[in-house]
Amino acid sequence: MDINALNAARNYAGLRPATDPQPGQAGGAQMRPGEAGGAFGGALRDFTETLRASEDLAKAAMTTGADPHALVHALAETELAVETVVTVRDKIVEAYQEILRMPV
Repeated sequence: MDINALNAARNYAGLRPATDPQPGQAGGAQMRPGEAGGAFGGALRDFTETLRASEDLAKAAMTTGADPHALVHALAETELAVETVVTVRDKIVEAYQEILRMPV
């Protein structure tokens, strides 16, 4: 029987009751990976990774003459990611303004 630390930690996390707080979180608020905070964090990581990859490819294209088709594809992905983030930001600002207009 081969038991390593990763399997032991994974099994322990799976068997922990749902009422126990997650390690490293203050208070009783729990955020599961499938909830909005986890999804937002994942989207933010994807966005920054897309920007980083595009920037690295652009630098490589300028210095070493990397594939121009890959550069165009990376720039198109970056443009789509930025447009998506701007749209989400606009929706958040619009919702915030709507909340401010609500009578108390």
